[in-house]
Amino acid sequence: MTLRKRLMSSLRALLTDPARNVTPELAELDERLNRRIGSLEKLMSELLVQQDARLDDRIRHFQSPSKQDSLEGELSERLHHQEAKLNDYIRESRTMFLNLTLPEQDKWRWTADGSAPSDNAFPTSTGCREEDFRQPWFAYWTDRMQERLRYHRKLWEFVYICQALYERGCLQPGKSGLGFGVGEEILPALFAASGCAVLATDQEADAAVHTGWTATAQHAAGKHALPRRGVCDEAIFEERVDFRAVDMNAIPDDIGAFDFCWSACALEHLGSIDKGLAFIENSVACLNPGGFAVHTTEFNISSNGHTLADGHTVLFRRRDFEAFAERMASMGHEVAPFDFSPGFGVMDNFIDAPPYMAEPHLKLALAGYACTSFGIVVRKKA
Repeated sequence: MTLRKRLMSSLRALLTDPARNVTPELAELDERLNRRIGSLEKLMSELLVQQDARLDDRIRHFQSPSKQDSLEGELSERLHHQEAKLNDYIRESRTMFLNLTLPEQDKWRWTADGSAPSDNAFPTSTGCREEDFRQPWFAYWTDRMQERLRYHRKLWEFVYICQALYERGCLQPGKSGLGFGVGEEILPALFAASGCAVLATDQEADAAVHTGWTATAQHAAGKHALPRRGVCDEAIFEERVDFRAVDMNAIPDDIGAFDFCWSACALEHLGSIDKGLAFIENSVACLNPGGFAVHTTEFNISSNGHTLADGHTVLFRRRDFEAFAERMASMGHEVAPFDFSPGFGVMDNFIDAPPYMAEPHLKLALAGYACTSFGIVVRKKA
Protein backbone atom coordinates (compact mmCIF):
# COMPACT_ATOMS: atom_id res chain seq x y z
CA MET A 1 0.00 0.00 0.00
CA THR A 2 1.34 3.46 -1.02
CA LEU A 3 1.92 6.30 1.38
CA ARG A 4 -1.09 8.18 0.02
CA LYS A 5 -3.42 5.22 0.38
CA ARG A 6 -2.30 4.57 3.95
CA LEU A 7 -2.83 8.19 4.99
CA MET A 8 -6.13 8.60 3.20
CA SER A 9 -7.46 5.34 4.61
CA SER A 10 -6.62 6.45 8.14
CA LEU A 11 -8.10 9.93 7.63
CA ARG A 12 -11.32 8.67 6.08
CA ALA A 13 -11.72 6.18 8.90
CA LEU A 14 -11.47 9.14 11.25
CA LEU A 15 -13.88 11.33 9.25
CA THR A 16 -16.52 8.63 8.90
CA ASP A 17 -16.42 7.66 12.53
CA PRO A 18 -20.08 8.02 13.71
CA ALA A 19 -18.84 9.19 17.07
CA ARG A 20 -17.27 12.25 15.49
CA ASN A 21 -18.93 15.36 14.11
CA VAL A 22 -17.62 16.22 10.58
CA THR A 23 -17.07 19.94 10.57
CA PRO A 24 -16.15 22.18 7.62
CA GLU A 25 -12.67 22.51 9.10
CA LEU A 26 -12.10 18.72 8.97
CA ALA A 27 -13.39 18.59 5.40
CA GLU A 28 -10.95 21.31 4.37
CA LEU A 29 -8.10 19.45 6.14
CA ASP A 30 -9.01 16.33 4.18
CA GLU A 31 -8.73 18.24 0.89
CA ARG A 32 -5.42 19.86 1.82
CA LEU A 33 -3.86 16.54 2.88
CA ASN A 34 -5.07 14.93 -0.30
CA ARG A 35 -3.33 17.59 -2.43
CA ARG A 36 -0.11 17.43 -0.35
CA ILE A 37 0.12 13.63 -0.57
CA GLY A 38 -0.45 13.77 -4.32
CA SER A 39 2.41 16.25 -4.68
CA LEU A 40 4.72 14.06 -2.58
CA GLU A 41 3.93 10.96 -4.62
CA LYS A 42 4.62 12.83 -7.86
CA LEU A 43 7.94 14.09 -6.51
CA MET A 44 8.98 10.62 -5.33
CA SER A 45 8.11 9.14 -8.74
CA GLU A 46 10.22 11.77 -10.50
CA LEU A 47 13.16 11.12 -8.17
CA LEU A 48 13.00 7.37 -8.82
CA VAL A 49 13.01 7.94 -12.57
CA GLN A 50 16.03 10.23 -12.26
CA GLN A 51 17.87 7.73 -10.07
CA ASP A 52 17.22 4.90 -12.55
CA ALA A 53 18.47 7.07 -15.38
CA ARG A 54 21.70 7.90 -13.53
CA LEU A 55 22.21 4.21 -12.71
CA ASP A 56 21.72 3.26 -16.36
CA ASP A 57 24.27 5.89 -17.37
CA ARG A 58 26.84 4.49 -14.91
CA ILE A 59 26.25 0.94 -16.15
CA ARG A 60 26.64 2.01 -19.77
CA HIS A 61 29.76 3.96 -18.79
CA PHE A 62 31.48 0.94 -17.26
CA GLN A 63 30.26 -1.36 -20.01
CA SER A 64 31.75 0.71 -22.77
CA PRO A 65 34.79 -0.92 -24.43
CA SER A 66 36.92 2.18 -23.92
CA LYS A 67 36.17 2.30 -20.20
CA GLN A 68 36.79 -1.44 -19.85
CA ASP A 69 40.13 -1.07 -21.61
CA SER A 70 40.99 1.81 -19.32
CA LEU A 71 40.06 -0.15 -16.21
CA GLU A 72 41.94 -3.25 -17.42
CA GLY A 73 45.00 -1.15 -18.13
CA GLU A 74 44.85 0.47 -14.72
CA LEU A 75 44.39 -2.87 -12.96
CA SER A 76 47.17 -4.47 -14.99
CA GLU A 77 49.53 -1.64 -14.08
CA ARG A 78 48.67 -1.94 -10.40
CA LEU A 79 49.09 -5.71 -10.45
CA HIS A 80 52.42 -5.41 -12.25
CA HIS A 81 53.60 -2.94 -9.63
CA GLN A 82 52.51 -5.20 -6.78
CA GLU A 83 54.07 -8.24 -8.46
CA ALA A 84 57.38 -6.39 -8.82
CA LYS A 85 57.31 -5.43 -5.16
CA LEU A 86 56.49 -9.02 -4.18
CA ASN A 87 59.33 -10.40 -6.31
CA ASP A 88 61.72 -7.94 -4.69
CA TYR A 89 60.57 -9.10 -1.30
CA ILE A 90 60.97 -12.77 -2.29
CA ARG A 91 64.50 -12.21 -3.59
CA GLU A 92 65.53 -10.26 -0.50
CA SER A 93 63.99 -12.84 1.82
CA ARG A 94 65.60 -15.71 -0.08
CA THR A 95 69.01 -14.02 0.02
CA MET A 96 68.77 -13.61 3.79
CA PHE A 97 67.45 -17.17 4.13
CA LEU A 98 70.30 -18.69 2.12
CA ASN A 99 72.90 -16.68 4.01
CA LEU A 100 71.55 -18.16 7.21
CA THR A 101 70.93 -21.77 6.14
CA LEU A 102 72.78 -22.79 2.95
CA PRO A 103 75.52 -25.33 3.76
CA GLU A 104 79.04 -24.47 2.68
CA GLN A 105 79.73 -25.64 -0.85
CA ASP A 106 82.43 -28.10 0.14
CA LYS A 107 79.73 -30.04 1.98
CA TRP A 108 77.65 -30.63 -1.13
CA ARG A 109 80.44 -31.64 -3.49
CA TRP A 110 81.93 -35.09 -3.21
CA THR A 111 83.54 -37.94 -5.12
CA ALA A 112 81.96 -41.37 -5.10
CA ASP A 113 83.71 -44.04 -3.04
CA GLY A 114 83.07 -47.05 -5.25
CA SER A 115 80.23 -47.90 -7.63
CA ALA A 116 78.13 -51.06 -7.38
CA PRO A 117 74.44 -51.92 -6.99
CA SER A 118 73.21 -53.27 -3.66
CA ASP A 119 71.17 -56.35 -2.81
CA ASN A 120 69.36 -54.63 0.06
CA ALA A 121 69.52 -50.84 -0.07
CA PHE A 122 65.78 -50.20 -0.02
CA PRO A 123 63.86 -52.87 1.91
CA THR A 124 61.48 -50.10 2.96
CA SER A 125 59.21 -47.45 1.51
CA THR A 126 61.11 -44.33 2.50
CA GLY A 127 62.00 -40.71 1.89
CA CYS A 128 64.91 -38.90 0.30
CA ARG A 129 67.87 -38.53 2.69
CA GLU A 130 71.43 -37.28 2.42
CA GLU A 131 72.97 -40.58 3.54
CA ASP A 132 71.78 -42.33 0.36
CA PHE A 133 73.74 -40.07 -1.97
CA ARG A 134 77.17 -41.17 -0.74
CA GLN A 135 76.51 -44.90 -1.16
CA PRO A 136 78.24 -46.93 -3.89
CA TRP A 137 74.89 -48.06 -5.29
CA PHE A 138 73.80 -44.43 -5.70
CA ALA A 139 76.92 -43.69 -7.73
CA TYR A 140 76.33 -46.85 -9.77
CA TRP A 141 72.81 -45.94 -10.90
CA THR A 142 73.73 -42.29 -11.42
CA ASP A 143 76.50 -43.43 -13.76
CA ARG A 144 74.17 -45.88 -15.54
CA MET A 145 71.82 -42.96 -16.25
CA GLN A 146 74.83 -40.85 -17.33
CA GLU A 147 73.93 -38.26 -14.73
CA ARG A 148 76.18 -36.20 -12.46
CA LEU A 149 76.33 -36.89 -8.74
CA ARG A 150 74.55 -34.08 -6.94
CA TYR A 151 72.21 -33.52 -4.03
CA HIS A 152 68.89 -33.37 -5.82
CA ARG A 153 65.75 -35.23 -4.85
CA LYS A 154 64.70 -35.92 -8.47
CA LEU A 155 67.94 -37.80 -9.04
CA TRP A 156 67.21 -39.70 -5.82
CA GLU A 157 63.78 -40.70 -7.15
CA PHE A 158 65.23 -42.28 -10.28
CA VAL A 159 67.91 -44.06 -8.25
CA TYR A 160 65.30 -45.28 -5.76
CA ILE A 161 63.19 -46.79 -8.55
CA CYS A 162 66.18 -48.47 -10.21
CA GLN A 163 67.67 -49.83 -6.99
CA ALA A 164 64.33 -50.99 -5.55
CA LEU A 165 63.51 -52.88 -8.76
CA TYR A 166 67.04 -54.30 -9.06
CA GLU A 167 67.15 -55.79 -5.58
CA ARG A 168 63.72 -57.37 -6.17
CA GLY A 169 64.97 -59.17 -9.27
CA CYS A 170 63.02 -57.10 -11.80
CA LEU A 171 65.83 -55.69 -13.94
CA GLN A 172 66.95 -58.72 -15.87
CA PRO A 173 66.33 -60.30 -19.28
CA GLY A 174 62.84 -61.66 -19.79
CA LYS A 175 61.14 -59.26 -17.38
CA SER A 176 58.51 -56.78 -18.52
CA GLY A 177 57.89 -53.29 -17.15
CA LEU A 178 55.20 -50.62 -17.43
CA GLY A 179 56.10 -46.95 -16.91
CA PHE A 180 53.48 -44.28 -16.14
CA GLY A 181 53.88 -40.58 -16.87
CA VAL A 182 57.40 -41.17 -18.14
CA GLY A 183 57.85 -37.74 -19.70
CA GLU A 184 61.42 -37.44 -20.94
CA GLU A 185 63.02 -39.64 -18.27
CA ILE A 186 65.80 -42.06 -19.10
CA LEU A 187 64.39 -45.09 -17.24
CA PRO A 188 62.70 -46.81 -20.22
CA ALA A 189 66.06 -46.86 -22.02
CA LEU A 190 67.93 -48.06 -18.94
CA PHE A 191 65.47 -50.89 -18.28
CA ALA A 192 65.57 -51.93 -21.94
CA ALA A 193 69.37 -52.03 -21.74
CA SER A 194 68.98 -54.34 -18.72
CA GLY A 195 67.07 -56.83 -20.89
CA CYS A 196 63.48 -55.83 -20.06
CA ALA A 197 60.57 -55.33 -22.43
CA VAL A 198 59.10 -51.90 -21.61
CA LEU A 199 55.80 -50.19 -22.29
CA ALA A 200 56.30 -46.48 -21.63
CA THR A 201 53.16 -44.35 -21.24
CA ASP A 202 52.25 -40.71 -20.89
CA GLN A 203 49.05 -38.69 -21.22
CA GLU A 204 47.55 -37.64 -24.54
CA ALA A 205 49.33 -34.75 -26.24
CA ASP A 206 46.32 -32.39 -26.06
CA ALA A 207 45.91 -33.05 -22.34
CA ALA A 208 49.62 -32.44 -21.77
CA VAL A 209 49.39 -29.05 -23.46
CA HIS A 210 46.39 -28.13 -21.30
CA THR A 211 48.10 -29.15 -18.06
CA GLY A 212 51.39 -27.44 -18.96
CA TRP A 213 53.66 -30.49 -19.17
CA THR A 214 54.54 -29.89 -22.81
CA ALA A 215 55.68 -26.32 -22.14
CA THR A 216 58.03 -27.53 -19.40
CA ALA A 217 59.48 -30.39 -21.49
CA GLN A 218 58.06 -33.02 -19.12
CA HIS A 219 55.88 -34.90 -21.58
CA ALA A 220 56.58 -37.63 -24.10
CA ALA A 221 54.46 -37.33 -27.22
CA GLY A 222 55.57 -40.76 -28.41
CA LYS A 223 58.38 -43.28 -28.48
CA HIS A 224 60.54 -40.92 -30.54
CA ALA A 225 60.53 -38.41 -27.64
CA LEU A 226 62.04 -40.86 -25.12
CA PRO A 227 65.74 -40.17 -24.50
CA ARG A 228 68.48 -42.73 -25.01
CA ARG A 229 71.66 -40.58 -24.73
CA GLY A 230 73.97 -43.57 -24.97
CA VAL A 231 72.26 -45.50 -22.17
CA CYS A 232 70.75 -48.01 -24.57
CA ASP A 233 71.74 -49.17 -28.03
CA GLU A 234 69.31 -47.80 -30.60
CA ALA A 235 68.49 -51.21 -32.09
CA ILE A 236 67.81 -52.67 -28.65
CA PHE A 237 65.69 -49.68 -27.74
CA GLU A 238 63.58 -50.06 -30.86
CA GLU A 239 63.11 -53.76 -30.21
CA ARG A 240 62.26 -53.64 -26.50
CA VAL A 241 60.47 -50.32 -25.93
CA ASP A 242 56.90 -49.49 -26.96
CA PHE A 243 54.80 -46.43 -26.21
CA ARG A 244 51.13 -45.80 -25.52
CA ALA A 245 49.13 -42.76 -24.43
CA VAL A 246 47.50 -43.48 -21.05
CA ASP A 247 45.52 -41.41 -18.58
CA MET A 248 46.78 -42.32 -15.11
CA ASN A 249 43.30 -41.62 -13.73
CA ALA A 250 41.76 -44.09 -16.18
CA ILE A 251 44.17 -46.95 -16.94
CA PRO A 252 42.69 -49.00 -19.81
CA ASP A 253 41.66 -52.57 -19.06
CA ASP A 254 43.52 -53.94 -22.06
CA ILE A 255 46.94 -52.59 -21.09
CA GLY A 256 48.23 -56.05 -20.22
CA ALA A 257 50.11 -57.60 -17.29
CA PHE A 258 53.72 -56.85 -16.34
CA ASP A 259 56.37 -57.98 -13.88
CA PHE A 260 56.85 -54.46 -12.58
CA CYS A 261 55.59 -50.91 -13.01
CA TRP A 262 56.82 -47.51 -11.92
CA SER A 263 56.22 -43.76 -11.92
CA ALA A 264 58.47 -40.89 -10.86
CA CYS A 265 56.86 -37.90 -9.20
CA ALA A 266 53.68 -38.04 -11.25
CA LEU A 267 50.86 -39.32 -9.06
CA GLU A 268 50.75 -36.13 -6.94
CA HIS A 269 49.50 -34.32 -10.05
CA LEU A 270 46.34 -36.40 -10.56
CA GLY A 271 44.02 -33.96 -8.79
CA SER A 272 43.80 -35.16 -5.20
CA ILE A 273 45.32 -37.42 -2.56
CA ASP A 274 42.51 -39.93 -3.11
CA LYS A 275 43.14 -40.04 -6.87
CA GLY A 276 46.87 -40.50 -6.35
CA LEU A 277 46.38 -43.45 -4.00
CA ALA A 278 43.73 -44.91 -6.28
CA PHE A 279 46.27 -44.79 -9.10
CA ILE A 280 48.81 -46.82 -7.10
CA GLU A 281 46.13 -49.39 -6.37
CA ASN A 282 45.10 -49.52 -10.04
CA SER A 283 48.72 -49.85 -11.14
CA VAL A 284 49.06 -52.99 -9.00
CA ALA A 285 46.17 -54.46 -11.00
CA CYS A 286 48.43 -54.23 -14.07
CA LEU A 287 50.98 -56.63 -12.54
CA ASN A 288 51.47 -60.34 -12.77
CA PRO A 289 51.02 -62.16 -9.44
CA GLY A 290 53.99 -61.33 -7.21
CA GLY A 291 54.92 -58.32 -9.35
CA PHE A 292 56.20 -55.04 -7.93
CA ALA A 293 54.99 -51.44 -8.23
CA VAL A 294 57.51 -48.73 -7.34
CA HIS A 295 56.34 -45.13 -7.25
CA THR A 296 57.79 -41.86 -5.98
CA THR A 297 55.80 -38.80 -4.98
CA GLU A 298 55.66 -35.73 -2.72
CA PHE A 299 55.68 -36.22 1.06
CA ASN A 300 54.70 -33.63 3.67
CA ILE A 301 57.35 -33.84 6.40
CA SER A 302 56.05 -30.90 8.43
CA SER A 303 52.44 -31.93 9.04
CA ASN A 304 50.40 -35.09 9.45
CA GLY A 305 47.25 -32.96 9.62
CA HIS A 306 46.92 -29.98 7.31
CA THR A 307 48.25 -30.46 3.79
CA LEU A 308 47.56 -29.83 0.10
CA ALA A 309 44.88 -32.45 -0.48
CA ASP A 310 43.48 -31.26 -3.82
CA GLY A 311 44.72 -29.41 -6.89
CA HIS A 312 47.53 -29.60 -9.40
CA THR A 313 50.03 -30.75 -6.76
CA VAL A 314 49.17 -32.58 -3.53
CA LEU A 315 51.35 -33.49 -0.56
CA PHE A 316 50.85 -36.92 0.94
CA ARG A 317 50.99 -37.35 4.71
CA ARG A 318 52.14 -40.22 6.85
CA ARG A 319 48.54 -41.06 7.70
CA ASP A 320 47.63 -41.25 4.00
CA PHE A 321 50.32 -43.85 3.35
CA GLU A 322 49.52 -45.84 6.48
CA ALA A 323 45.82 -46.01 5.64
CA PHE A 324 46.71 -47.02 2.09
CA ALA A 325 48.97 -49.82 3.34
CA GLU A 326 46.18 -51.17 5.52
CA ARG A 327 43.78 -51.17 2.59
CA MET A 328 46.27 -52.94 0.33
CA ALA A 329 46.98 -55.53 3.03
CA SER A 330 43.25 -56.26 3.25
CA MET A 331 43.39 -57.19 -0.44
CA GLY A 332 46.34 -59.50 0.09
CA HIS A 333 49.00 -57.12 -1.28
CA GLU A 334 52.12 -56.09 0.62
CA VAL A 335 53.45 -52.55 1.01
CA ALA A 336 57.12 -52.41 1.99
CA PRO A 337 57.44 -51.21 5.64
CA PHE A 338 57.62 -47.46 6.07
CA ASP A 339 60.66 -45.51 7.21
CA PHE A 340 59.54 -41.93 7.77
CA SER A 341 62.81 -40.64 9.20
CA PRO A 342 63.66 -37.29 7.53
CA GLY A 343 67.40 -37.84 7.96
CA PHE A 344 69.84 -35.92 10.10
CA GLY A 345 72.53 -34.81 7.66
CA VAL A 346 73.48 -31.26 6.85
CA MET A 347 71.54 -31.40 3.58
CA ASP A 348 68.52 -32.92 5.31
CA ASN A 349 68.26 -29.80 7.46
CA PHE A 350 68.37 -27.39 4.53
CA ILE A 351 64.89 -26.48 3.24
CA ASP A 352 65.13 -25.00 -0.27
CA ALA A 353 62.75 -22.11 -0.96
CA PRO A 354 61.41 -20.74 -4.27
CA PRO A 355 62.90 -20.05 -6.71
CA TYR A 356 64.46 -23.45 -6.14
CA MET A 357 68.18 -24.12 -6.52
CA ALA A 358 69.69 -26.61 -8.93
CA GLU A 359 71.47 -28.07 -5.88
CA PRO A 360 71.34 -28.83 -3.05
CA HIS A 361 67.65 -29.68 -3.23
CA LEU A 362 66.55 -32.54 -0.99
CA LYS A 363 63.91 -30.77 1.07
CA LEU A 364 61.82 -27.85 -0.14
CA ALA A 365 59.20 -25.38 1.01
CA LEU A 366 55.92 -25.68 -0.88
CA ALA A 367 52.78 -23.72 0.04
CA GLY A 368 54.05 -23.27 3.57
CA TYR A 369 54.93 -26.94 4.10
CA ALA A 370 58.32 -28.65 4.20
CA CYS A 371 58.32 -31.66 1.88
CA THR A 372 60.55 -34.11 0.08
CA SER A 373 60.39 -37.07 -2.27
CA PHE A 374 59.11 -40.41 -1.01
CA GLY A 375 59.32 -43.86 -2.56
CA ILE A 376 56.72 -46.56 -2.00
CA VAL A 377 56.96 -50.24 -2.99
CA VAL A 378 53.95 -52.55 -3.35
CA ARG A 379 54.10 -56.27 -4.06
CA LYS A 380 51.02 -57.81 -5.64
CA LYS A 381 49.68 -60.91 -3.98
CA ALA A 382 51.04 -64.10 -5.52
